[in-house]
Amino acid sequence: MHLSDGTLLEFRSSERTHEREISVSINMSLLRSGTPGSDFAFFPVRIVIMERAGTLGELKASGYLSISVKDEMRANLICKLKRREKLFPGIVGYDETVVPQLINAILARHNLILLGLRGQAKSRIIRQLTNLLNEQIPIVAGSEVNDDPFHPISAYGRQTIELHQDSTPIAWVNRDARFVEKLATPDVTIADVIGDVDPIKAAKGGHLLSDELTIHYGLLPRANRGIFAINELPDLAGKIQVGLFNIMQEGDVQIKGYPVRLPLDVMLVFSANTEDYTARGKIISPLKDRIGAEISTHYPKEIELGVEITRQEAWTARDGLKDRLMIPDFIREAIEQIAFEARDDQRIDKHSGVSQRLPITVIESVVSNAERRALTTDEPQIVPRISDIYAAIPSMTGKMELEYEGEQIGAQRIAKDLIKRAAGEIFEGYFVGIDFAKTVAWFDEGNNLRLADTASAEECMLLLESAPELIETALIPFDFNRQDQAQTIAACEFALEGLYAENKISRNEEGGYTAVTKAKKDRRGMIYDDLTETGRYS
Repeated sequence: MHLSDGTLLEFRSSERTHEREISVSINMSLLRSGTPGSDFAFFPVRIVIMERAGTLGELKASGYLSISVKDEMRANLICKLKRREKLFPGIVGYDETVVPQLINAILARHNLILLGLRGQAKSRIIRQLTNLLNEQIPIVAGSEVNDDPFHPISAYGRQTIELHQDSTPIAWVNRDARFVEKLATPDVTIADVIGDVDPIKAAKGGHLLSDELTIHYGLLPRANRGIFAINELPDLAGKIQVGLFNIMQEGDVQIKGYPVRLPLDVMLVFSANTEDYTARGKIISPLKDRIGAEISTHYPKEIELGVEITRQEAWTARDGLKDRLMIPDFIREAIEQIAFEARDDQRIDKHSGVSQRLPITVIESVVSNAERRALTTDEPQIVPRISDIYAAIPSMTGKMELEYEGEQIGAQRIAKDLIKRAAGEIFEGYFVGIDFAKTVAWFDEGNNLRLADTASAEECMLLLESAPELIETALIPFDFNRQDQAQTIAACEFALEGLYAENKISRNEEGGYTAVTKAKKDRRGMIYDDLTETGRYS
């Protein structure tokens, strides 16, 4: 492209090309030295389109330069940072903590490990590292270990180039094929990770067993010039860890007693549970010493971040529900608060954690229960309620590992306790300074109110209207009126659950709200109420 000063800009990529004239929009600030401008201009540009090299000679003629995978990732990362691109799309809450540490590790060309509990997006981050690889790279065609045409490491690659010279056929590998992932289990062997001698290969080729051509390569050599990820590293047997250490440090390994030189070019990424990784004897010290960066992940630190993650991940945009479903913010926040309460609960194992999948599966079940109600009552609008959260308890119990005390109480009772506490926490934020005195007095007079999760909106409104000032008071923080029956019912039930959490009213096992008895008020309030079925006090 000729600029006004006669400079020619040309995009050239290979010896075998064809040319065509096109008009492109060019930001003039990129072409001037001095103050960047914002004006655009159209210029005829000669774009020289690349046809991928098919032989080693063509690759050499194209000017292709081979670099290591860590240098490649570093260069692409720098380009993304300069363009202000989002490095890990879909990862929420790590912009100030995990992502900067990842950037530092990649810029420093370090192998790294992500330490954290389950459900903290470790695997997703690892898989997105492939976005830092080039779209395609050339290899010696037929190579099992992605041999670099300029620096082959396998006997096959070296012999092929020696035989064919510049006519050596070249294949191109996509970035996704350069990512290899393995879940570490105690039964993983050296053959799985490094490789093994293949006697059939030896017999067919007439090779000695000690010949490198008889090796059937494992996952790690096949990840050459790419990323090799191992999840749950501490579960890997000690001898496999030694093999990894030898590859990282010396570039060699022994297979069936035969020394094999494998100077692999690999970015190694691991993940592990923090407790397992720091436990003595789980990881051999030399391997731990060769991991350049230990990056700790974490759960969302704020409700808003958790809600954003759940909104992004949960399957709520379902066929037929797009214009009918409306999930109130207080329902989303209450569901997210359940996970926060569970992570702080002494009856739930802290070492296992409470995965972010808990609120995701809960909100999906909540929407399903509301959808079921709409199908049975033929109502057009679908608005989840607190009773739908109770109906989603089966989606919670499997996400929590209980301590001894929790096992004595049972997962079902703990789940109900968590819902109660979560609703109470969110209730306080919405109803600060708002008094439900007349509604509570109505319950104290012996009245009760039961809103079944299958009850229609019309039926629920009739029941709610019997409680004095409940509807009017419950709608104060919200910007909708009682004409919107579905949201009004959800708000009223939320208010009732909040009053229950504050021990101003009670809730029975059938979901009915009644007055609080004097005995329950006297015996440590909420905790006693939650343990009534166990027959003892906490």
